[in-house]
Amino acid sequence: MNLANDGATLFDWDYVLWEVRLKLLAAGFFIYLGVFLLAHWLSSCISASYRTLSGYEKVLWNLVITGALFGIQCCVAGLWALLKDPVFQADQVYSQQKWSWFHCLIAAGFFLYENVVIHVSNIVFRKFDMFLVVHHLFAFGGLFGLIINIKAGHYLPLMGLLLEMSSPSCCISRVLSKTGYGNTLFWKASQMVDIHMVHCRMVLIYHMWWVCISNWNDVVENLGLPYSVVFFLGLSTLTLILNPYWMYVTTQRLFGPVDWNSSNTAVKNGSSEKLNIETFQKKKI
Repeated sequence: MNLANDGATLFDWDYVLWEVRLKLLAAGFFIYLGVFLLAHWLSSCISASYRTLSGYEKVLWNLVITGALFGIQCCVAGLWALLKDPVFQADQVYSQQKWSWFHCLIAAGFFLYENVVIHVSNIVFRKFDMFLVVHHLFAFGGLFGLIINIKAGHYLPLMGLLLEMSSPSCCISRVLSKTGYGNTLFWKASQMVDIHMVHCRMVLIYHMWWVCISNWNDVVENLGLPYSVVFFLGLSTLTLILNPYWMYVTTQRLFGPVDWNSSNTAVKNGSSEKLNIETFQKKKI
């Protein structure tokens, strides 16, 4: 894949224009909303397990499937910036590329979609996952800052997108668990991959801090004060609270089954998991 050459076609937009930035934001929103609705339709057609889930569980199912696809996009863009792109290798503070503009704006649309779905479902089903809400608010706030501050560098936001590397493995583990395969060798393997990805996220977060501390004055000047406050508050929350919590929860799921709809509640003696397996062994998925 050559993102530099692709920039002459797919990524060749005038990103200075508000119209272009808002169109790509809207495109990201409706593309992933479409994936969410398509996931619901396909799951309803082919999965008996899915049809037995509650409304809120169905929303979470479709969110993780959409998030997995988004995570693949983020891995491609983030790894390209981290390991390959010479512009970002030379300048990690001020550098921008047309392809990075495209991915960041589409990603902002994705997080807008997730915030809308999460808040609407919380209201409809009277649920509230503080960690999920805080995570997506900061994610959208960080990327939305790029729409306002067109001079902001893209390396750090792209590293933020690379943090979505755990989404595909999380999706596999959740779907297997909900379809009665939460005690299989394949599920355990996918959960171990998920744990590894969450630890890799922590290493990447330290890298982001290193870039920021090494270029502190330039980073603050480039981002601007309001954007800097949002960015560093979000990064601090990820470092000290969210990612350590997710490391604990993913590890806990491997060694002791946990209710996916209440991530801090362990299932005693695995009874809920066994019941789930026994139920779905009688059905075709």
